[in-house]
Amino acid sequence: MKKKVKKIILNNWGKFGFEFFLIFIAVIAAFSLNNWNENRKSDNSENKILIEIFNGLEKDLEDIKQNKLGHKYGISACNYFRKALYDKSLSQDSLKIYYNAITRDFISIQNTAAYETLKSRGLELIKNDSLRFKIITLYEFDYQILRKLEEEYSEMQFHENYFKEINKSLAPNFNFNDEYIITGIKLPLKISNRNKKIFLLYLVKIQGNRSYIMSYYNQIEKKVFEVKEEIKKEIKR
Repeated sequence: MKKKVKKIILNNWGKFGFEFFLIFIAVIAAFSLNNWNENRKSDNSENKILIEIFNGLEKDLEDIKQNKLGHKYGISACNYFRKALYDKSLSQDSLKIYYNAITRDFISIQNTAAYETLKSRGLELIKNDSLRFKIITLYEFDYQILRKLEEEYSEMQFHENYFKEINKSLAPNFNFNDEYIITGIKLPLKISNRNKKIFLLYLVKIQGNRSYIMSYYNQIEKKVFEVKEEIKKEIKR
């Protein structure tokens, strides 16, 4: 009788042990599947946000290109009006372009929507440490410095600082038609020696500041290209 009971107990334990093993395997499998699904969701989210950042950087590069071109025209305008002080044969075909460009200001437009989304969801979503650091540095430091230079730094506010003063020297030399549209300018410019020196110093200041910010734009442009290339590598994986 005892042997029979013992046998039944052993059989039940074997049965329960096997069932427990099956349950254990099922739980582990479910846990692993859940982790796999979570990792896949995380990878998809990372890939999606990287694509959005990449597209935003494409637009940023276009803005950088346009602003660099504008500052380049500003530098050319400084050279043009410097020559206008002594060269009576200077071409006037681009006079209006240079006049508009000499004190024109620009704003720095960055497409930060994707980066703000990344911050709200957690910067750790970007698993590549090097790429994450470069993205953070670009948006939190480089872009901020560029925006402050263009929009807040007093020396870079060309229209506010120089437009009125430069026009005191240029305006008397402009020619207008009956409809008060600029048709040309008297060459060489007739400016008193005192005002001529002040005018030249304005040109030096404008040209120097535009050259400085263009050099910073070149640095930012290079960093944007580097981040884009790293993102492309991550997206392909």
